[in-house]
Amino acid sequence: AVLEVPRILNLNSNKYFSGPYGEDVVFIANDWHTALLPCYLKSKYKSKGIYESAKVAFCIHNIAYQGRFAFADFSLLNLPDEFKSSFDFIDGYDKPVKGRKINWMKAGILESDKILTVSPYYAQELVLGEDKGVELDNIIRKTGILGIVNGMDVQEWNPSTDKYIAAKFDASSVMDAKPLLKEALQAGVGLPVDRNIPLIGFIGRLEEQKGSDILVEAIPQLIKDNVQIVILGTGKKAMEKQLLELETKYPDKARGVAKFNVP
Repeated sequence: AVLEVPRILNLNSNKYFSGPYGEDVVFIANDWHTALLPCYLKSKYKSKGIYESAKVAFCIHNIAYQGRFAFADFSLLNLPDEFKSSFDFIDGYDKPVKGRKINWMKAGILESDKILTVSPYYAQELVLGEDKGVELDNIIRKTGILGIVNGMDVQEWNPSTDKYIAAKFDASSVMDAKPLLKEALQAGVGLPVDRNIPLIGFIGRLEEQKGSDILVEAIPQLIKDNVQIVILGTGKKAMEKQLLELETKYPDKARGVAKFNVP
């Protein structure tokens, strides 16, 4: 469907141009779930003279999730055998099967025109070794990778107009708003409201890769000082369970909110 959309739907309409984009486009594929796109682009379209100038940029957000499946499942992808080598992968794990597998992310990397990731630092990290690149470091070193820092919508997340925060602010009023926002957070999660106590906050995925395990282990030590801690995130169930236990263990000091929260 993604490969058909630019040729059919009216995605661009202004006083200079109206109609489908056509075939001179760049597709951006994100992580292993979309890694088949460059393969289908080549096998189903470019082989027939369609999308001859189209390119694919493949963006890696988390190298740990690669889409590894039994090698026999390649037959379900409806791709020519010439793509087998791009998917072919052997690791030391028994899941989902032991031995030879197919790896969607590996294929996405090899069949795309440009490989991207979410920051220059992560780009460097992915090629440091097998543990950091999760066994794809050698492939990424061959293709190269460019890190681009995540951006944001400066209108949607403008603190001077944001309807979701308790006190709006700009560069000139941030220091006045900060204690008010801190008190609103304390009240919102049920902690004692005190603008003088240091408040440590963490928002992120609960995975070892993000250092969440280190944070959880450090909480008992941090709590010994006069601080409050609020953690928001989802991820591994064991870590989520530890978060939810914070209120019981430290009722006046810590709160864990195990959910994905976007206004």
